[in-house]
Amino acid sequence: MMVAPGGNRNAKSIPMGKDGREWSHGLCDCGDDCGTFCLSWFFPCITYSNIKHRYEHLNDKGYPDPEHGGSCCTSDCFFHGCITAFCGAGFIFQMSNRSNIRRRYNIKGGGCGDCCTALCCTPCELTQESLELELEERSFQQGHH
Repeated sequence: MMVAPGGNRNAKSIPMGKDGREWSHGLCDCGDDCGTFCLSWFFPCITYSNIKHRYEHLNDKGYPDPEHGGSCCTSDCFFHGCITAFCGAGFIFQMSNRSNIRRRYNIKGGGCGDCCTALCCTPCELTQESLELELEERSFQQGHH
């Protein structure tokens, strides 16, 4: 799938190595967005769905979603919530999102790290992904695309 043009994908100008760059925000920088962190702690399905929708909109249309993730009542939220509630495996959906975001922003990492992060650090992982998307979304407002 071809990635659509977008905004600034390295808004903090993090040095790029052969294998990519680091995340713009560390995994423990959850305090940078307390609202997303708290929502992710209690309702990870909502944050997951929101991030997935924002990523897909940027990727498919090349500009930020005007609804900033849309409604919390989506099929993605429903499936994540059910899988999490019934067998605790919602992190599997999150792994895919994390991998897509890493690929879009050329961030270092791999499937094993994505799995461990999604399984063990769900609120921090979701907050980190949301903040990464937000940097590109904000670059549109600043005219850096």
